[in-house]
Amino acid sequence: MIMNLMFIFGCLSFSFKRKHLLLMLLSLEFIVLSLFYGLMLYFSLMYYENYFIMIFLSFSVCEGALGLSLLVLMIRTHGNDYFQSFNLLW
Repeated sequence: MIMNLMFIFGCLSFSFKRKHLLLMLLSLEFIVLSLFYGLMLYFSLMYYENYFIMIFLSFSVCEGALGLSLLVLMIRTHGNDYFQSFNLLW
């Protein structure tokens, strides 16, 4: 139940903060954290191996590093992380 609420609140914050890249990345990490929590609960209740959880955790770390590198690149080129400050058609 808590995992479902975490996922719904993460999706809501992702959709409401769509103009600010840092807040979008934070809400994506919150969604990944809720999915990790749900997978951990499912695998521990079903007595499965936890290797998939480690693979999921490594992919989520790679996703976070990629998001932060895009944030740094965007701040260096445009000065801030608002999507309204630059034009995609340039």
